[in-house]
Amino acid sequence: MVEVTFAQLQAWLVAFIWPFARITAFMAASPLWGHSSVPNQAKVALAAVVAVVIAPVLPPMPEIPLMSWAGAGIMVEQILIGIAIGLVMHIVFAVVQATGEYIGLQMGLAFASFFDAASGTNIMVLSRILYMVTLLMFLAMNGHLMVLETLVMSFQSLPIGIGMLNPNAFELLARYAGTIFASGMLLALPLVGSLLTINLALGILNRSAPQLTVFNIGFPTSLTVGLILLMVLMTDLGRFLERLFSQGINFMQSLIETMAPLS
Repeated sequence: MVEVTFAQLQAWLVAFIWPFARITAFMAASPLWGHSSVPNQAKVALAAVVAVVIAPVLPPMPEIPLMSWAGAGIMVEQILIGIAIGLVMHIVFAVVQATGEYIGLQMGLAFASFFDAASGTNIMVLSRILYMVTLLMFLAMNGHLMVLETLVMSFQSLPIGIGMLNPNAFELLARYAGTIFASGMLLALPLVGSLLTINLALGILNRSAPQLTVFNIGFPTSLTVGLILLMVLMTDLGRFLERLFSQGINFMQSLIETMAPLS
């Protein structure tokens, strides 16, 4: 008869629960696994499988009871680490959504929006299209595997029970959110600049020849030119996304290193 002592049961639970908390928090905050279309049962099952697989290679667990105040603190610590890592990729994907918003406003597609169950708000159709293209490119470049590898390696840089996290890491994460506006406008700048020039020319034409119905030709012109420039932009989108994913993963690694407490 196989006998399991309380110490053995405690060690097994600790080796599973605390990594499972970090991985689950990451998947809930990440744009790919945390999407509302993914069933919660699938998220929990995937997190459990990853936690079981990586359990043999994790650093030794602290000698702290699971059902204690210290154990609860470690649980909160793992959740914060997982959410911070997942938010990095969420910011990366928000860049292309911001690009779609900028371009859609200039093309006159602000009215073409629908309800997004993932964010709970109305988003433009162009933002949704660019988001899906980015998601497919992320999978094609094996970005999901690199992100999972970074998550697993975080247990080496931030072992469980590390103690106080460096608060400067969360300030660094907040500053990185500025990438949404900087990179989003950088990608949309060719179209936005061209469409602003067209709108300026139509405004001058309206002032010089008021008898012309500029409003009747303004929207079709902006929409047609915007679609043509969008097709040109798509030819270079892959290189931009590759650089964006690389920067996001590099920042994720630097964020994990920054989270380590100051010695």
